[in-house]
Amino acid sequence: MKKLRIGLLGFGYIGRAHACAVRDIPLYYDDGDFSAEITHVCTSRPETAQKAAAVLGAVPVNDFRQITENPDIDIVDIASPNNRHLEQLLSAMAHGKHIYCDKPLCANEREAAQIAEALKSYRGTSQMTLQFRFFPATMRAKQLIEEGRLGDILEFHGSFPHSGSADPKTPLKWKLSGAAGGGVAADLGSHIFDLLHYLLGDFDSLSAVTRIVYPERPSADDPNKMVKVDAEDDMQTLVRLKNGALGTVTASKIATGTEDGITFTIHGTKGALMLKAMDLNRLYFYDNTAPGAPFGGVRGWTAIDCGQRYEKPAVFPASKAVIGWTRGHIHCYYSFLRAVTDGKAAPAPLEEGVCIQNLLAKVKESAASGRWVKV
Repeated sequence: MKKLRIGLLGFGYIGRAHACAVRDIPLYYDDGDFSAEITHVCTSRPETAQKAAAVLGAVPVNDFRQITENPDIDIVDIASPNNRHLEQLLSAMAHGKHIYCDKPLCANEREAAQIAEALKSYRGTSQMTLQFRFFPATMRAKQLIEEGRLGDILEFHGSFPHSGSADPKTPLKWKLSGAAGGGVAADLGSHIFDLLHYLLGDFDSLSAVTRIVYPERPSADDPNKMVKVDAEDDMQTLVRLKNGALGTVTASKIATGTEDGITFTIHGTKGALMLKAMDLNRLYFYDNTAPGAPFGGVRGWTAIDCGQRYEKPAVFPASKAVIGWTRGHIHCYYSFLRAVTDGKAAPAPLEEGVCIQNLLAKVKESAASGRWVKV
């Protein structure tokens, strides 16, 4: 059995999601040729590193180089704030580590260019945490499109609404800070842009508008102090595909009444697909080639029960069990570890992160200029 030793950088919300996936993989998949363990964890403060280490049974460190330069560590898992990714990635690549990196890749396109240059000589296996690709519903959507079941794409819409910043009293944490590489485009837009790019291929051009809804928010350190906001809460984008098809891609953290509502609709000459917000158990397929007569024939939307129908070696839970957010993370991480074990390319490597980072830069460019920009 191949034993993979992981060093985890960051143990906030996403760091916990990654750790949960690593621990749960042996329960979900019936593979016997590899195992993975988080052996070291790094956070910015000694007390948080000690707390994380106690939860994980790992060695606590406060300098990321104690992980990226450690010869006893096989995989560097980057779950730190966006503006810390660059240095950590470059160090991990220079020391030949396999890399699992949360989205977005880094803080801006200049950093992405440095990473792209380093990737030319990198020989490890890498993967971005783009977990929405790894639900049966989205993987089935990819299959149907590749099979030609939709025909030529005519129109599409993707949205990731969230209400996390709708309250003006929400403190200014790093995900709301442009200086830290935050903002809704990076946080949620990266997911919906990646999902549509994964399903539909390269974009041709886009036109974007963004909005900072509340120019000031309470400081995360001192709620009585107001600080300036420099990152958008709302992103609305019109996108053109290479074939001329138009679509919309939106992301918001001010969508009152929503939770984690990622959704898409894709319309083609032969059919259509729809993923409904907060229902990752079903993919909706409309077969436009089905008979429409008499009285409607059998044409209409079909709810495909994708649920947890992962292919073997997935064995748990039951295929009909209700799926949840963490399940996508588990299959995303499993796919990466499987690729590392097999010595193959992972399904969403760092190059995909560079692509999405450059796309986000085009959103900012268009929003600032008020013009369409080529992608």
